[in-house]
Amino acid sequence: MRPSPHIVLASSSTYRKALIARLGIHCATIAPDIDEQPLSDEAPAETALRLAQAKACKIAEIESTALIIGSDQVAVLNDSLIGKPGNHAAATQQLQAMSGKTVVFHTALCLLNAATNSVQFANVPTTVRFRALSAEQIERYLRQDRPYDCAGSAKIEALGITLVDQVESDDPTALIGLPLIALVTMLQKEGIPIP
Repeated sequence: MRPSPHIVLASSSTYRKALIARLGIHCATIAPDIDEQPLSDEAPAETALRLAQAKACKIAEIESTALIIGSDQVAVLNDSLIGKPGNHAAATQQLQAMSGKTVVFHTALCLLNAATNSVQFANVPTTVRFRALSAEQIERYLRQDRPYDCAGSAKIEALGITLVDQVESDDPTALIGLPLIALVTMLQKEGIPIP
C-alpha cells in the first residue's frame, strides 16, 4: 500500500479550513501570495478558475510532492463583481445593492497533484436571491456577524441565512467557499479514501 500524499490547502481562509475538517482528512494550510485582480474581459467563472489554479500553482513551488487544493470565489451582481467588503461601510453598501436582487457566486476548485502535474477543475455556481432589506436589518446583521472578509457581505452559514429568500446550487458548501462534493470526487480520483 502506497503512503497517502501530503495534502495542502492553498488558503488562509478559516471558512475553507473548517470545511476541509468536515472530511476528516489531515490538511496543512499555506496562504498563497498572488494577484487576485480579474483580467479585462474575463468572465467571472474564468476569473475564479484562474485564481484557484494560480493559488495551487503558487504553493506547488514550495510543496513539490503534495496534493494542493486551490479555491476562489467570485460574486456577480448585474454583471459587476462583488468582492470582500473589508469594512462596515463597504459591507453596508454591498447589502444595500443586493437587497431584493439575485447574486451568482462562482466557486472554483482546483486540485493539483504537484508530483505528477495532474490538475482537476470544477466551478460550482450558486444563485442567491436576497430579501428586500431595510437599513435597520442590514445594520443589525452587520453588527452581529461582522462578515467583512466574505464576498457579498453575508455569512450564509451564520445569521446571513436570514438575508436570503432562496439559494440554488449543486453543492451547499460551495457558497461557504469550498465545494466539498466536487473535492471528494477529485480526492478519490487521486486515491485518497474518504471516509
